[in-house]
Amino acid sequence: MNRRTIAAAGLDLLDETGLDGLTVRKLAARLEVKSPALYWHFKSKHELLDEMARLLESEQDREFPGEDETWDAWMTRQARARRRILLSRRDGARLIAGSRGSADVLSHLDATIAALIGLGFTAVQALRALTTINSYVTGFVLEEQADRQRHADTGETPPEDMSPEQQEQLLSATPALGQAIREGGDPGGPAAFEDGLRTIVAGIGQALGP
Repeated sequence: MNRRTIAAAGLDLLDETGLDGLTVRKLAARLEVKSPALYWHFKSKHELLDEMARLLESEQDREFPGEDETWDAWMTRQARARRRILLSRRDGARLIAGSRGSADVLSHLDATIAALIGLGFTAVQALRALTTINSYVTGFVLEEQADRQRHADTGETPPEDMSPEQQEQLLSATPALGQAIREGGDPGGPAAFEDGLRTIVAGIGQALGP
C-alpha cells in the first residue's frame, strides 16, 4: 500500500459517498486496514484529498501546443479534456477546487507558461489565460454536478428530462428566459459550455492584440 493506491481507492470511494461522505475511517475499512495506517502515509485528510486531486488531474495529458497547433485550439482542447475528467468522478470539481498544487504541478505550469510565451504571450497574459479557463471549467462543472446531485437527493425531475408540456409550463412565467432556453437549450449543458469557452478564448485573443 502506498500513497497512489490509497488515493485511487479514495477516488473510488468518492464515487460512492460524495465528498461530504468520504472519511478516513471509511477509506481504511475499504482498504481493510485501521485508520492509523493511512495516517502513516498522510498527515491529514486534507493531504489525502490533495493527493486524490493530483491523481485525478494526472489523467489529463500534459502536452504543450504542437508545432501545427494554434494556442486557441490547444486551450480549447485542454478545457474540454479537463471538463471530461472532472465529470468522470462524483464531486470531481469540488475535489479539485479545494486542492493545493504539488511541486510537480507548479513545475508543469511554469513550463506551460514558457510555451505560451514562445507563442506570443507575455508571462502575465499566459498565467491569466490559463487560470481564467481553468476557473471557468471548474466552476461550470461545479454547477453541473451540484445540480445533478440536488435532483438525485430530492428525487425531482431535471427540467431537461421533463415532457415538452411540463417544460413549457415551467418557462411560461419567465418569457425572456424561456426564449433563451428554447433557442439555446440547457444553460448548463454541453452547448452552453462550448459557447462560454469560445467567448473566453476570443477574449484572450483580443487581449493579445494583433
